Amino acid sequence: MKKSSGIAKLLRVDGSFGEGGGQILRSSLALSIVTGRAFRIDNIRARREKPGLMRQHLTAVNAATAICQGTAQGASIGSTALEFAPGAVKGGDYR
Repeated sequence: MKKSSGIAKLLRVDGSFGEGGGQILRSSLALSIVTGRAFRIDNIRARREKPGLMRQHLTAVNAATAICQGTAQGASIGSTALEFAPGAVKGGDYR
């Protein structure tokens, strides 16, 4: 990941792209873990009747964070923006 002035550049994702649901978030989390690249997603579920993270999306963020020992800022129900930085994948039995 390229750094500028000591700050890692985040990949920017528009959460309203396509169908604008939770799939873009789940895909972004998975790809971030695999590539090791941090991202920021804005406009999460922007076109939905209830925009922002819902419980099932927050569960996906928390699972991803646990699996890769990553960090997530903005991970709360109703949040329309999230920054996720993956760490090293940790094997185990996750439930």
